[in-house]
Amino acid sequence: QVQLVESGGGLVQPGGSLLLSCVATGVSLSSFPMRWYRQAPGKEREYVAISSAPSGVTNYPDSVRGRFTIARVNETMVTLQMNDLKPEDTGVYFCNARKRGFEYWGQGTLVTVST
Repeated sequence: QVQLVESGGGLVQPGGSLLLSCVATGVSLSSFPMRWYRQAPGKEREYVAISSAPSGVTNYPDSVRGRFTIARVNETMVTLQMNDLKPEDTGVYFCNARKRGFEYWGQGTLVTVST
């Protein structure tokens, strides 16, 4: 059974950093484009990072570019380094693996940026 499990969320002050992890069981992520999404309360889910496969080329929306970094640690783990966090970064963060009709989501990890 394929599972993605996110971890690393929590409460952080503005300007702080968090490292989120996404660990897969039952599947190798090497051939999957990997994405991180977030969903703020009352808002639609939005993408915040992508790592293409097999090139590993990354891309980000303007809202997080220069502050967030997606990385592949190994074939079953992807991380999202988040720096200089802002209150508007608050939300539940999800990792997503999707290719050719296969799609997997994790359960999400909550990030709260607040004083």
